[in-house]
Amino acid sequence: MSKKQVMKQGVSYVQPDLAEELEQQLAAHNMDALLGETPQNFREGEVVRGRVVDLTDDRALVDIHYKSEGIVPSTEFSPGDVIEVGGEYDFYIDEPENEMGMPVLSKIKADRIKNWEHVQEVYDKDGVIEGVITRRVKGGLKVDIGIDAFMPASQLTFRPTGDLDKFIGEKMEFKIIKLTRRRRNVVVSRRKLLEEQRADEKRRLLETIHEGALIEGEVKNITDFGAFVDVGGIDGLLHVTDMSWGRVKHPSQMLQVGQKIEVKVLTFDPKTERISLGLKQKTENPWLTAEDRYPVGSIVRGRVVSMTEYGAFVQLEDGIEGMVHVSEMSWTRRVRHPNEILQLDEEVFVMILSVDGKEEKIALGIKQTQPNPWKQLSEKYPIGSSVRGVVRNLTDYGAFVQIEDGIDALLHVSDMSWTKKVTNPVEVLEKGQEVEVQVLNIDPENEKISVGLKQLMQDPWLEVIKDLPVGAHVEVEIAKLVSFGAFARLMNGIEGLIHVSELSSDRVQKPEEVLKVGDKVMAKVINISPVDRKIGLSVREYHRDIEQGNLSEYGQSGGAVDVNAAMRGAVPSGMIQAGRSLEDVAHELMMAVSRVEAAKAADRAEEAAKAAAQEEAPEAGETPVSGVDETPADDAARDAEPAE
Repeated sequence: MSKKQVMKQGVSYVQPDLAEELEQQLAAHNMDALLGETPQNFREGEVVRGRVVDLTDDRALVDIHYKSEGIVPSTEFSPGDVIEVGGEYDFYIDEPENEMGMPVLSKIKADRIKNWEHVQEVYDKDGVIEGVITRRVKGGLKVDIGIDAFMPASQLTFRPTGDLDKFIGEKMEFKIIKLTRRRRNVVVSRRKLLEEQRADEKRRLLETIHEGALIEGEVKNITDFGAFVDVGGIDGLLHVTDMSWGRVKHPSQMLQVGQKIEVKVLTFDPKTERISLGLKQKTENPWLTAEDRYPVGSIVRGRVVSMTEYGAFVQLEDGIEGMVHVSEMSWTRRVRHPNEILQLDEEVFVMILSVDGKEEKIALGIKQTQPNPWKQLSEKYPIGSSVRGVVRNLTDYGAFVQIEDGIDALLHVSDMSWTKKVTNPVEVLEKGQEVEVQVLNIDPENEKISVGLKQLMQDPWLEVIKDLPVGAHVEVEIAKLVSFGAFARLMNGIEGLIHVSELSSDRVQKPEEVLKVGDKVMAKVINISPVDRKIGLSVREYHRDIEQGNLSEYGQSGGAVDVNAAMRGAVPSGMIQAGRSLEDVAHELMMAVSRVEAAKAADRAEEAAKAAAQEEAPEAGETPVSGVDETPADDAARDAEPAE
């Protein structure tokens, strides 16, 4: 038998051929029997009990109740052994006697035989054995459990791990899953032990778990929608919405794999073993006291956390978010998207508009933290005052004039000219043009202001009432022919209607038969409607007067005109009183007309605002509104026919 030994880390290791011999000896002898042998029966390969009787630096003298003591090198003892005189140890007999008559002993071989006995016993009982991972080998790791054992990489943990080197030197507990003494083959597993422990934990968990319980767990995996937490043999789902009362973009913001956390059981199904867990439920819902902490009308600071097309969400605290609608962002600007005013993560001051703790909703406003410029408009722009502005936009019904940043006033088509019936604003204005207008009406509550262009000029109808009474003969110019007559231009650009029945004493089917545009003819004023701003003219009546020789009566030959008599047909009789001049009556009448016009302007502004809400005015660079077709004959007849 070879006596060569390998020295490593201060411990002597027996070569494989020697180990095989030891196994054969172990199989042939019972440990208790070996220890009980008498000195005369000692033989090579036996294990005996010995006592240290003397020590030097490099050896120990051991009494095994033989005729002489044996010598054991100090290297035979493990580094952790405390060697002292009187200490008893098991020794393997290499030789009963050497040349000097002394037994040759080995403690390492004796320990190896005992370790195999221990490993076998643990394996037979399906027990647990402790060991130290010593090195990495192909396919796994070497483990010292008293003897060398092999652990496949797959048997280390539940999940594959790439770096095996980090486990070298660690002391762990293992299960022996394979043992062949003849071939000196031992395979161990840490994973099997963990699985058994997990199964035991799972059993205990299922016996004690209930909804509402607080349990410890370990984060095993993180996904986009949440995290899986091992709570003792069972993986429960911690959804991202149950991690915090506040906004969580991704679970990795709050958790990491391997982290130990305490969670609350929200739901548990014993049949499927499914558990839903909560982290935020460990604390009180902040919405329960939100109405007390955020009274309506108070101004607080918050952070913009997200945006949509209709508004922005502002975080007031962890778990409390409110929404600022686009309509609540500016007093003067029409905000189409929150990013026109706000940025993500921007800190802003907001006013609490409403709080609903049950629905977990808070309405916020940004514009309310600043003075409302519409409340100051009446002081800055009194009704009747003039103001300069820029035509910002044109619509079918008028123009929007910007009088200051964010303040657009409506200039309706009916307020553009006293004399011309404007059907399209492009006839009078162009986009970007600077104009002077008069303030007609201001509605701060609905954020509306109406202005007029014609109101800055003298109303030509005042002159008409003063200088052109009913019955007067005037020269007119044909401006337009329509199916029901002709529009004729008088002084100051005012137009009157000559109905087809008043063109001639003869029956006229079409105005084109007797007139053309540009013709100048004499006509008689047959009626005046100041309120409706309509004048009825008659060529037929003019010729009849001529035939009757009544020219002098109407001043055509330089004679006096009875203006007061003529005015009685043009104004209400109640306004013609003794002592009042014609100018006073005309002025009072037109003031009444102006009040009616102002009321109409307010109504038009209301209608225009409603239309603007449905149809957004085109921005700069968009195609301007095209021209409008001529008024249909029937509609024009209703507007222009003289009153009966």
